[in-house]
Amino acid sequence: MNSNKLKIWAVTDGSQGMISQVTGLSKQISNNITHIKTELIFPWSKLQPGFLPIYKWIFKNKIPINLKPDIVISCGRKSVYFSLYYKKKFKSIINIHIQNPKVSPKNFSYIVSPNHDNFYGNNVLNSIGALHHLSRTNQNINSKLLTCIIGGDNQHYYFGIKEVNKLCNKLLELKKNNQGIELQIITSRRTSNLVKKIITQRLDNIANIWSGTGENPYEKAIQISSFFIVTSDSTSMISEAAISGKPIYIFHLPFKRKSTRISSFHNEFKKLGITKNIEKVYHLENWEYNLLNESERIGTIIKKNIIVENL
Repeated sequence: MNSNKLKIWAVTDGSQGMISQVTGLSKQISNNITHIKTELIFPWSKLQPGFLPIYKWIFKNKIPINLKPDIVISCGRKSVYFSLYYKKKFKSIINIHIQNPKVSPKNFSYIVSPNHDNFYGNNVLNSIGALHHLSRTNQNINSKLLTCIIGGDNQHYYFGIKEVNKLCNKLLELKKNNQGIELQIITSRRTSNLVKKIITQRLDNIANIWSGTGENPYEKAIQISSFFIVTSDSTSMISEAAISGKPIYIFHLPFKRKSTRISSFHNEFKKLGITKNIEKVYHLENWEYNLLNESERIGTIIKKNIIVENL
């Protein structure tokens, strides 16, 4: 069986973090990938799966009803509905869901859930951190490059004036104490305009700042940087940086509400020697860990299982 010819539908709600996860896993299984953005009508769009029955007409997006994929790989709450609908329509397809689907694992061929979700089962493959589409290349490492990757305020963390000024103070301190260090700052889609403005005002003369205009240097930065500082709000950005095998410092934001799940993620990465807290660091240090490529590891397991099951 040539798995590279398998037709994969990669299904998300269109958010970049979810697209990265389904793309990362899909690429490890087949090159024949179609991305589908799924949209739902109310109240399916608001409720967790499991409460309401699933019909064709609950989807706003056009479903290619006469086509059948070999595999559906979904990520996110809304895509659970799509996966369940297609598994019911075509019982022979393989449906894989990334993250805790909040319904029984029996509805899926495989579930890929990070350890910090604390979700287990016979068909559940647990990952360290989040899957993603990045891979390690042999680009030249810049031994002096420190890249600071910035997220934003969310349901769990505060990220306002107080926090961004504290971060700026730390970056100014590190620039002063680490001779010859080159500082690059990359904001994300969730970074507020206020945070971007303060960073630009305070650090523009010592750092190369990308705040959304022009080509995004993010993927190249993951490949060539020797040090990272990442804000604690994004498990996906921290997981992506870990493919570098380079030191990752975490700038911990204050919690709005304590999250056992996110705390578990940070504890796991700290115990594995991937991350350290930046708060009391004045001089950057090098350390090593096994670079993380969970998309490849999980994808290899699923690919082998698919081939064996179809022999």
